[in-house]
Order: sequence, then C-alpha cells, then structure tokens
Amino acid sequence: MKYSFRNDYSEGACPEILEALIQTNLVQTSGYGTDEYCERAREAIRKEIGMPDAAVHMIPGGTQTNLILISSLLRPHEAVIGTTVSHINVHETGSVEATGHKVLTVETPDGILTPERIQPVLDAHGSNPHMVKPRMVYISNTTEIGTLYKKAELAALSKFCKEHNLILFLDGARLGCALTAKENDLTMADIAALTDCFYIGGTKNGALFGEALVLRPEYAEDFTYFVKQKGALFAKGRLLGIQFLTLFENGLFYRLAAHANEQAMRLKQAFVDCGVEFLTDSCTNQQFPILAESIAAKLEKEYAFEFQEDCGERGVCVRFVTSWATPAEAVEEFAKDLKRLIQEYRGA
Repeated sequence: MKYSFRNDYSEGACPEILEALIQTNLVQTSGYGTDEYCERAREAIRKEIGMPDAAVHMIPGGTQTNLILISSLLRPHEAVIGTTVSHINVHETGSVEATGHKVLTVETPDGILTPERIQPVLDAHGSNPHMVKPRMVYISNTTEIGTLYKKAELAALSKFCKEHNLILFLDGARLGCALTAKENDLTMADIAALTDCFYIGGTKNGALFGEALVLRPEYAEDFTYFVKQKGALFAKGRLLGIQFLTLFENGLFYRLAAHANEQAMRLKQAFVDCGVEFLTDSCTNQQFPILAESIAAKLEKEYAFEFQEDCGERGVCVRFVTSWATPAEAVEEFAKDLKRLIQEYRGA
C-alpha cells in the first residue's frame, strides 16, 4: 500500500507532543486530572475561549465524551436531536441509547441542523407524556460529511435552542479543521459563547488520544462524578493535560489542522481536475468523491480509504481523509495515479 487516507488518527502523535511527554516522563504528579499540567491546560483553554469560569474536563475518547455528556445532562425521559449521519446515531454502537436516551434524527442533505429542520421534531412530540421529550440538540463541526457551520447558522440555532429550552452541544472531534478552513468565520470563543457545551478534539488533531470537554458553569456541578462513574476519569490524567497544554502553546492546535486542510484541498483539486463529482462540497480534511466502482476498486489496491455510500448509476461515494501528518508527496503521487486510472477508464 502506498498511503492510507482512511482516517486522521492513523499516526501516533505529533513530535511536539511526544517530546513534551518525554521531557515530563519522570515528573511525579497527583492523579485523575488534579496535577499542574491539567490545570495549566484548562487555563489555556479558558483563555482561548474567553470564558474564565468554564468547566473543562479532559476525557480519553470521543464516544466516551458524547455518552457521558448526554446521559449526565438529560433526565431519564429526555432525548437528543441529531442528523441521520450524526456520530451518535451511526458510529457509536448505540452508546447514547444504551444509557436510556433516544436519539431523534433529522434527514439533511448537508449534515447541518437548522431551526426549520428541528421544529417538526418538536411539533411531533409536543407535550405528549407517551413520547420522549426533546431536550438537547447535538451537532458536529466539521459535520460527519465535511461541511461547516457558519457563524450566522450557529447563532440562529443557539437562539432557537434558548427559546425552546434545548441544550446545544457541539461535537468538536474535528474542530481544528473547522476553525482553520478558508470558508470558516467562527472562532473558538464564538463557539463557546453560542453553545452550552462543546469539546475540542485532540485524537484527530495530533494528540495520542483525548478530547477536552467545555461546559458552562450551570452544567458543571458534580460532572467529575459522572466522568468517574462512566469509567473515563483517567488515573494518569497528566497525559491528557500535557497533550492539550502543548496543543495550545504557540498555536500548534491550529497549525496541525491547517496542514490537514491544505493537503485535503490539494487532494480535492486532483479529483476536480479529473471531472469527479462529490457528495458534498467539503472545504475540510474529509473529502467525499463519487467514483466508478472499477476505479475505486483499482485505487483500493494501492491506497486505503472508506466506502461511504452507494450512489446508484453515479457510482460509489468514498471518503478520503487527510491529517496533520499527511505528506504532500503522498497527495502528489495519488493525483498522478488517479489521473492515469480515469484516463484509462474513459479511453476504454
């Protein structure tokens, strides 16, 4: 295999994080996130978002973060609204529903939730005690299909949620790529101001593992108990703290994500130059080209990527993902192989 475009967590960690872990390896600290590195990381994040009273919890993985947050903030009869492609609906093995909370889904062409798309769900449930009560809205930025929330969209959604007493939770597994995309007009401070809780993804942006969950003070009471009860209060919490402290020193978090986006745009251009259509117009590190099955099969012999969905006569949609570590040379070689295969296909 020449290169894997399967995901953005194939590699270990960026050199800066590995160096920081090595340099601090023999420093003795207290456990479970009470050490100085975790506190400094929390302070760095609070400074970044301009919210000095925010609660910050560093949790090993994204699925843990989603299920802990959702199950902790909702009462037993309450439900969460997400898109049909939302991570909590598709790729988390029913973990949220296993905690007793139904995921109510909305079909969207672009993975974006808007007030107009949520209102029918609220109307359908009303105040009927025979049905679950919608209480939270779950969104992702970037979305699961590579699209972005613009500031006006997030502001409108935030306003709608406040008017309808809905908690707005943003999954930021790929938040770095969202914030460094050329089309983006949001800052992390904007996201903190417009949501009730969100998390900053480290796993998919250069860390060995880890997500940093940010909550408004009104949702913070006893939250550490919930984290511990769900098995995610990491004994060697300093490993999370050191990583996020490093990511937020000197803009490293943004530089890593910008590299992933840059390589994705070069990859996208290679498809565009060959006249390939896309499932969505993604400006981030996930690209969803639609290829003839025979071309996808030939590419798969030398490159790794994911199948997304069958597009009928148009072919198959596949997913290509770049990361902080994707070398420009790999993209260049892929572009040459793609061009050759498509020319052969069209000349046949």
